[in-house]
Amino acid sequence: MSERKANILLVEDDLNLGFVIQDALKRRGYTVHLCRDGKEGLRKFNEQPYDLCVLDVMLPQKDGFSLAEDIRLVNAQVPIVFLTAKSQTEDRIAGFKAGGDDYLTKPFSHEELILRIEAILRRTQGREEDARERDRFEVGDYTFDHRNLMLSHPTEERKLTKKEAEVLRLLCLHADQVLPRELVLNMVWGDDTYFLGRSLDVFISRLRKYLKLDPKVQIVNVHGVGFKLVIDR
Repeated sequence: MSERKANILLVEDDLNLGFVIQDALKRRGYTVHLCRDGKEGLRKFNEQPYDLCVLDVMLPQKDGFSLAEDIRLVNAQVPIVFLTAKSQTEDRIAGFKAGGDDYLTKPFSHEELILRIEAILRRTQGREEDARERDRFEVGDYTFDHRNLMLSHPTEERKLTKKEAEVLRLLCLHADQVLPRELVLNMVWGDDTYFLGRSLDVFISRLRKYLKLDPKVQIVNVHGVGFKLVIDR
């Protein structure tokens, strides 16, 4: 394994168990962010790149399988390990169908969990750069620098707000694909309520105005589903 220890997202609503797992992993040198429900986990996943996710299945707000499916819409490669009290074969199958790489049934040995995590990381380290780590995007005549929140056109530059930049990044990562509005809301705002949905519509309108200097670039509404960034080449 490389000298850089992995950054791990742990989503577990049993805080006692979560703290124990977090502490065990930290003692091995890993960076671990602990979240208590599925929506918080998805929002945290959007804030920075992770090398591996450990997800409880029975979570409030959004269950682990649904969380994994949302993560897979954004990142097809990040390894996912499920933790669950369910041991039926159909539950394991559901976990793998949701995009899981491994499945550990409670109660389990913390040492076994760590060994499984390390085995997965040995297999996956050195893969192609995670697309989510990209900081710069070419959007028609525009250049979007996500890290510096800057949208540049040959005739002007515009500083974006953090949320504007997060929404635009998701659209860029899914260019020419439909991006579900619920996914954007949960990843950027951490919830998908009606009022936040109205806020998202305002942000989309702003981004359309910011991109209007290039008629080849459009953000299209897909009725009842979400949005699509279309770039005519």
